[in-house]
Amino acid sequence: MAAVLTVATPGTGPRVAGWNWPAPAANGCLRWANSLDTDSSLVERCLGGDDAAWEDLVRSHTRRVYAVCYRFTGSGAEAQDLTQDVFLRVFKTLGSFRSGEGSFSVWLLRLTRNLLIDNYRRGKQERATDSIEEQLPMLEEKYSLSSRTDGMLAGREASEILQAALERLSPELRETLILRDLEELEYREIAQSLGVPEGTVKSRLNRGRAELARILRRFKVAV
Repeated sequence: MAAVLTVATPGTGPRVAGWNWPAPAANGCLRWANSLDTDSSLVERCLGGDDAAWEDLVRSHTRRVYAVCYRFTGSGAEAQDLTQDVFLRVFKTLGSFRSGEGSFSVWLLRLTRNLLIDNYRRGKQERATDSIEEQLPMLEEKYSLSSRTDGMLAGREASEILQAALERLSPELRETLILRDLEELEYREIAQSLGVPEGTVKSRLNRGRAELARILRRFKVAV
């Protein structure tokens, strides 16, 4: 299988197999555009050296990988870099995927999650966390109930506040909320992706939602 991962010219953003990076959706919900049979077939063709199959595989899964990376980091540029890193790792380890042990999408999400946690542990989130801490007073003042009588934010402003709140959660609570409430995965899929029991997923989800609501109340956002 020949490598086809490329970097775009300056100003256009990086590309994987000619795929232009999508902007994150406002609601964070991006659908998984594939089926188990299609993925299994594409993987087999990739391992057989079919470059077109690799491009199709990347194209089918880039949006969700990028969305998860963006929601976890809060940075479009960092999400682009991490998404490229994910597919580089996929390219190197695709032979380890076993269709009999689960779907490719779950395998890919597990790989993405592990890379995000590795990135977090290397301390690359420190600057983003510091930045959020510095912005808290400004955000609280800007979005106080005195300036918004209905206490609600709309559109882009709501998305920005949600992202800031997500980044204040612990990694384990953040990833669970992203996969369930933003990516709309089933509990079983989340459990497989994170390597934990479904009961643990539900517990983290309840804790994460409660903590997120508490943070949003600090921003004076109605929840």
